[in-house]
Amino acid sequence: MSDLEDYQAKSGRFVPVWTIEIQTLVEDIDRILDEIMKTHPLSYGRYQRNASISTVGRETSQPVEGSTTTTHAEGYAAGETETYPMVELKISIKRDTDTLATVMDAIHLAHHYEEPVIFLREDWVSRAAYDPNNDNPNRWWNNDRGLPDRVE
Repeated sequence: MSDLEDYQAKSGRFVPVWTIEIQTLVEDIDRILDEIMKTHPLSYGRYQRNASISTVGRETSQPVEGSTTTTHAEGYAAGETETYPMVELKISIKRDTDTLATVMDAIHLAHHYEEPVIFLREDWVSRAAYDPNNDNPNRWWNNDRGLPDRVE
């Protein structure tokens, strides 16, 4: 048993989750999240479809002979380095192997690679002592700034 299981503060507690980090294309984010949502709500507190998406970076690899790239993409030779744009899409789910299996199946179905780069971590995530009427001056509904502008 972890000490975090017994941890409790006025502000909230921590719960065990698996964090799944998926490297993908920007244009595939919604398709992957939509497919996952068919089997899991991606809840975080009282919100659903929660994910974190990095800014665009790069991924690089060298396909070997017989890979999908050398099989289906003209002009690619085994061992040549290729670099593509990518983002890191992070989600969290409860630590349950049945849930993990359905979420992973959804990711593989929606992903553009036959071998997606996916990392799985055991993490602990915060759960706030939720109070939507909290008068803390730093909360968005009290700070005269409101929510940040939405990203399209």
